[in-house]
Amino acid sequence: MTPNVFIAGPVSWNHLVSLDELPAARPHTAFARGHWTTVGGTSAGKALNLAKLGARVTLRTVVGDDEPGRAALAVLAAAGVDVIAEVADGPTEQHLNLMDTHGGRVSIYLELPELREPRHDGRALAALAAADAAVVDLAEHSRPLLARARAAGVPVWCDLHDYDGRSAFHQDFVAAADHVFLNDDGVPDRADLEALLKSFDSRIAVATLGADGAVAAADGVLHRAAAVPVETIVDTNGAGDAFFSGFLVAHLAGADVPGALTAGAASAARCLASPDLA
Repeated sequence: MTPNVFIAGPVSWNHLVSLDELPAARPHTAFARGHWTTVGGTSAGKALNLAKLGARVTLRTVVGDDEPGRAALAVLAAAGVDVIAEVADGPTEQHLNLMDTHGGRVSIYLELPELREPRHDGRALAALAAADAAVVDLAEHSRPLLARARAAGVPVWCDLHDYDGRSAFHQDFVAAADHVFLNDDGVPDRADLEALLKSFDSRIAVATLGADGAVAAADGVLHRAAAVPVETIVDTNGAGDAFFSGFLVAHLAGADVPGALTAGAASAARCLASPDLA
C-alpha cells in the first residue's frame, strides 16, 4: 500500500554558497567556489524525499506572497507534493547556507515568516486525519498541529534536530511525539546521547551520527547502523531529512528498527551524492 504522510512545517528559499572552508571568526575576504538558489527547509526536504520514495505527501506550510515563495511551491508541486500553503504577511523564509568541501555547513536565517491567522485549517485537518503518519516539524506555525494529530489518533513523528535534552522550545514536540529523531550536535558525548535516547521510554528514538551512522533506542534496546559510504559528497543539505524519510517509509512498510535504520542510511547516502534535497 502507498503510505500517506502529512507534514506540517517550514519551507524556505535558500542561497547556497560553496567555499573551500568555512570562514574563520575574524575579518577577512573569501572567494566562493560557486553559489545558487534552491528550495530548502526541513519540511520541504522531507516532503521531496518521501515523494521520491513513493509516498503520498501532503505538506502544510507557510510562505510569503512573493517570488521566493512561488519558486519554492513550484518545486514541490513538480515533485507531486500536495501543498496547503498558508500565506504570511511577511516574506517567505530564506536562509544563507555556507558550505565547505568536507560537509560542514553554517545556515543563517535571513527571513522568518509569522503566521497570524491560518485560513486552511479545515483542509489541513482533513489531510491529517487521513494520514498514516503525521510529521510535525519545529516551527511555531506547526506547533498547534501536535495536539490535533494526537486527538486524531495519528502517530506523531518529530525531528528535534540539535536537541540537547533541555531546550524549552522543543518540549511540546518531545511530549507529543511517538517517534523522535535528532542529530548528535546537541549532545556530542555518545554515552549521554544514548542515555537521552533511552529516556524516551517506549517510543522509538533515533540519533544520526554523521559519518558514524545512526543509533536508535526501542523498548530499552539500542540498535546501530553504519553510514553508507559516499565516494563524493556533493551537498549535505537534506541528508538528515532523507534519512528520516527512508526510515519512515520502511517503518510503515513493516520493517523492524534495524531494517528501518538501514533504509534511512541508504536514503541519506543518495542525498549526499546529489545536488538536490532528494
